Amino acid sequence: MQNFNETLFLLVNAPEHPNATLLWISTVLANQTVWLAPLALLAGWFVGTDKTRKLMLEATGSGLVSLLLAQAIGLLWHHPRPFALGLGHQFIPHAADASFPSDHLTLIWSIAFSFMLHQRTRAAGVALALLGLPMAWARIYVGVHYPLDMLGAALVAGFSAYLCMREAPWFVGPAFAWASTVHQKICAPFIRQGWMRK
Repeated sequence: MQNFNETLFLLVNAPEHPNATLLWISTVLANQTVWLAPLALLAGWFVGTDKTRKLMLEATGSGLVSLLLAQAIGLLWHHPRPFALGLGHQFIPHAADASFPSDHLTLIWSIAFSFMLHQRTRAAGVALALLGLPMAWARIYVGVHYPLDMLGAALVAGFSAYLCMREAPWFVGPAFAWASTVHQKICAPFIRQGWMRK
C-alpha cells in the first residue's frame, strides 16, 4: 500500500522546476482554501435564521471532532510526510509531523459533509466539498501530503459529520443559547442599527 501511495504521490507532485504560475496557484490553494470553512460558518451564522445557526453549530462540532480525531490518529500512527523521507519535492514549509490524515482537508470536508446532511445547507456543502478537491491536489503537488492522506481525511470527516448529526440534540441547544448571548453582546451596536440580525 505504501508503494502505491508513493507512486501516486510522485505522479502528482511538482517537478523540481515547476511552472511559476502553477506553483503560485497551488501554494494559494494549499494554504488558503481551508479558510473557506470558518468563513462559511460565520456567514451562515450572521445571515441565517435560528435553524440555520443551529446547523452552523452542528457543523462546527463536526470540524472540532474531526480535528481531534485526526490529531489522535497522527499520535497513534506517525506516518512520515514525503519530504521527511526525501521523496519528491517540497515547495511550502511544513513541520515534519504525521501526514495521515490531512488536517486541512479533514476540516473543510467535515464541515462540508455536515452541511450536506441537511437539505437547508446541502448546496453550500456540495460547493465546499468540491472546493476541497483542488486543495487536496495542491497539497500533494507542493509536496506535503500523499494521496491516501486525502482518503483518510474523507473518512474522518464523514464519520465526524455523522456523529455530530446523531448527537446534535444534546449539544446544539446549549451551544446555541451560549453563542446567541455572546453574539447579542458583541454585536449589540450593529443589532440596534438594524444592520445585523439579533
